[in-house]
Amino acid sequence: MSGVWVFNNGVFRLVENPQAGGSSDGRHGKRKVLVHLPSGEVVSSYTFLEQILIGLGWERYYDGDPDLYQFHKHSSIDLISLPKDFSKFNSINMYDIVIKNPNVFHVRDK
Repeated sequence: MSGVWVFNNGVFRLVENPQAGGSSDGRHGKRKVLVHLPSGEVVSSYTFLEQILIGLGWERYYDGDPDLYQFHKHSSIDLISLPKDFSKFNSINMYDIVIKNPNVFHVRDK
């Protein structure tokens, strides 16, 4: 994956290079997976991810968009927003989790 991290209005996002020959969503190239480093397991469902995030102090946030799974921490202003459909969970969502939980998750090629 190649691209540039852009910080705008308090949010980091990865702007991928479409000419790099790969896409994180599986349409054009390598698919990415989110790995939970302490267990070495690939995050393969929101149920598993939610268990990990709750253990890290995150809580489900129900007051937002009903089409998203959202998590927040009382100790910060961070909010993790994920598409309700796990098949739409992509590298942008994965890197958002990695940035907000340093040394706990890693994104790698499938």
